[in-house]
Amino acid sequence: ILGIVGESGCGKSVTALSVMRLVPSPPGKIVEGEIFFDGRDLRGVSEEEMRKIRGDQIGMIFQDPSTSMDPSYTIGYQLAETFRCHRNVSKSEATEEALAMMTKLNIPQPRNLVKAYVHELSGGLIQRVMIAMTLLSEPRLLIADEPTTALDATVQFQILSLINQIRNRFRTSVMVITHDFGVVAMLCDRVAVMYAGKIVESGSTETILERPSHPYTQALIHSVPRLGRRVERLYQIEGQPPDLTRLPDGCSFAERCSEGVDICAKREPVITQTQEGHWVSCHRRGNQDA
Repeated sequence: ILGIVGESGCGKSVTALSVMRLVPSPPGKIVEGEIFFDGRDLRGVSEEEMRKIRGDQIGMIFQDPSTSMDPSYTIGYQLAETFRCHRNVSKSEATEEALAMMTKLNIPQPRNLVKAYVHELSGGLIQRVMIAMTLLSEPRLLIADEPTTALDATVQFQILSLINQIRNRFRTSVMVITHDFGVVAMLCDRVAVMYAGKIVESGSTETILERPSHPYTQALIHSVPRLGRRVERLYQIEGQPPDLTRLPDGCSFAERCSEGVDICAKREPVITQTQEGHWVSCHRRGNQDA
């Protein structure tokens, strides 16, 4: 399970949509980079092939699941139709598959649920249904964009536990997009920290949380409130993220960084491996020219 973390607007969701080739074009377009899945660069795959990959080999749980479902159709109809898009089965067979998946995920009273409409479900139940819908075709990669947003703490824990069970039971790789380091600590094996549209640090969850190297990662973790520690004012990162349409010549974090040197404002750092499995994009850390 890979966690992608960073402030709002840093590019986490756009990265996920790019993997799925769902960025509207125009105005959006991929100008550089590669998207490798199963040895193929998805940038060169036709739209017809991509439709077969989406939902079948790569599934995505969107940030607001209630808007991803049609309010005019029952839950059962939408689950069955999603499955039939990728499998040559009858409606009754697809419905039975949907019921079986909801049972596997411990969704209560699935036979009553398939007759319900989305407005009759709680936020947590909608999220579970969306996960069931995504898993029907047993994708190899599951992308979860802020899967616990707007859910209370108890339901958040249930959803995160469910995602962990999915990884273990279905051997599905998971990409979790979040700004919550509590989610990262509970769920993720590896973490990629994004700032201004690029990854500035990546490594194991233990390394990122206990020995963060990039000043931005350190500041993010420092800004998380801690139980049992009384402070007059919570820590905050001074300044604002840069305009992504007009990025500076040097490091995008330079104006907000307390450790910056002259080269930081002049040249963008290259992400460099500082130790096995740990990568940092910082002139003061991974680069030797500072």
